[in-house]
Parts: sequence; structure tokens; C-alpha cells
Amino acid sequence: MDPVDLRSDTVTRPGAAMRRAMAEAEVGDDVLGDDPTVRRLEARVAALTGKEAALYVPSGTMGNQLALRAQSQPGQQLVCHVDSHVVRYEGGAPAALGGLLVSCVHTEDGSMPWPRVAEVLNPDDDVHCAEPAIVALENTHNRCGGRVFPPESQRATLEGARDRGLRLHLDGARLWNAAVALGRPVSDLTAGFDTVSLCFSKGLGAPVGSVLVGDGDVVRRAHRLRKQWGGGMRQVGVLAAACLHALDHHVERMADDHARARRLADELEHPELRAVRTPESNIVLFDVLGEQSSSDLASTFATAGVLVSAFGPRRVRMVTHLDVSDADVDRALEIVSTAGRA
Repeated sequence: MDPVDLRSDTVTRPGAAMRRAMAEAEVGDDVLGDDPTVRRLEARVAALTGKEAALYVPSGTMGNQLALRAQSQPGQQLVCHVDSHVVRYEGGAPAALGGLLVSCVHTEDGSMPWPRVAEVLNPDDDVHCAEPAIVALENTHNRCGGRVFPPESQRATLEGARDRGLRLHLDGARLWNAAVALGRPVSDLTAGFDTVSLCFSKGLGAPVGSVLVGDGDVVRRAHRLRKQWGGGMRQVGVLAAACLHALDHHVERMADDHARARRLADELEHPELRAVRTPESNIVLFDVLGEQSSSDLASTFATAGVLVSAFGPRRVRMVTHLDVSDADVDRALEIVSTAGRA
């Protein structure tokens, strides 16, 4: 029997219906701008987010970094959360690709209140300091356990940044989860941001791809950068078709993932694990209480038939997704509890 894979929502595989959509996709050369399926996807996501333009890219990392580079210059300042994906998991790209000085906000829950952002912003008129350029937020927040931020909680930060003349980017890799959790349209959560990157290969279950949205000028600059960075693809409609299928069939069902994550947090019984908080979306974090490391526990669970992520030395992460059923959650709970009694 295959293990229950809770390592990430990136491990999903396209089902038969998605594969049919991919096989039947109308395609063209996207570098030349004539792939009709890509054009449909970009137009649809732009409309859903209330933005002027959209650009299909291979990954969320590329979407984030295109947005940062297209709205700043080398030597300027980026402000983001200390545990944000753009600084933790993108290979130092803000420095390597954008030449940006990164200043971090430290909060436990991934939030970025304006007073905390203002504390780390450099002055605008001091030639000794990197000039502030852009603020990046994340929703949902991966390393903080899939925290969901309603737009009201971020309004002061968006207004403060706007008053300072700063650009605003949202890493919305799991923004679909946030919209479902809040019961609100995605456009509510993208309002006020200059650019947003949205991923299709996580909870939506497509095999590849993200879309960057923003105003026309920024997206045109990002398009040129995408070519420079090797992100131009040819008959990529076969991938965009999977994203369109996911929008049609896999958004509302994310509520099931969220419910299963809550079950894991509420019902998992292991003497060395304690849920950090009640999940707000599809990510569950557990603190490791005993002497074993998170890596040791992850190895023990893997041997027994449940795959989890060691999320730092004293924390374990479990993520529910399209390929995790109620029966899989039952099995995971039983296996982990048994491993705890061994």
C-alpha cells in the first residue's frame, strides 16, 4: 500500500480528467504570444484577481522574483517577513537576481503590522541607506502554519506602504486556500497589491505553473525578464489547460482539505507531538516535545507508512491536499498513534 503523503500539497498528481484536458488542449508558441490556452488562462486569472494583466510562469518562485525585480532596482530595499518564502526558500534570489537588500519583520504568526514594517524601513532621503522600494507579504503563510490573513488585517500595512510610495507584492501561492477559508472572492484578497503571484501546482493540483498578475506596465517588464531568465516556453498550453481545469473543479473542494487538516490537529495522539495551533487552511504544524529530532520522527513515520516534513529541528509539518482522502487521514492518525506507543 502506498504511504499517506503529507509532506506537501505539491505532491499531487493530475487525475484522468485533468490529463484529458491537457491532451486536448489547443496550443501555439507562447514565446511568440500565440498559445490560445495560455491566453485564456491569463485573461481568466487577471479577471478573477481584478488586475489589468497576467503572465504564466513555470513556478511561484519565478513569479515572485519577476515581481520584485520588475518593481525595483539593484541596491534598493525589500521588506518581508523573516519566514517568508521569498527569503527562506528561493535560493537568495532577491539578492542574486534583483540586487535587493532584504530587511525582515519578525512576528510569530507571519503578520506584518505597519508599525513593525515601518521600524525596519530605511529613511527615504538618507544616501547612506538602501532606498526603500517594495514590501512583500504572504497569504497563506507557509512557515507559520498556513495562516490566513483577511484583507482587513492588512489594510493599515497597505495604506502605510502606499503613503511611503512603496510597491506592494503578495506571494499568493496558496491564496486560493485563503479565499476558500474566508469564503471570499480572490479579488478581495488581491485588492491594494501592485502584483500577486498565484500557484496552481499546490492545492489546485496542477502539475506545473503559476500566474503573476499586476498592471500592464509591470507585467510587460516581467515578460521581458521571464525571457532573460529562461522562463519562456513554447507549446505550454498543455500545462495551462491543467490550470484551467483546476480552476473549474478544484477550488471549492479545498474546504475538504482544511477540514482534514483540522482533524489531524485535533485527533492526532503522539506523546512527542503537539499541534502549534488549530489550522486555518491545509497546513498543520506540530512542535516536537521529546528528545527525538523532527527528522528522527519523520523517518519513523515514513517507515510506518506516513510521510511528513521535518520543518526545522523541533517542528513537523503535515499538509492535506487533493490526493489525501478521509480514509487517508484515518490511516495516518492510526499509524502515527501506533508509532507513538512503540
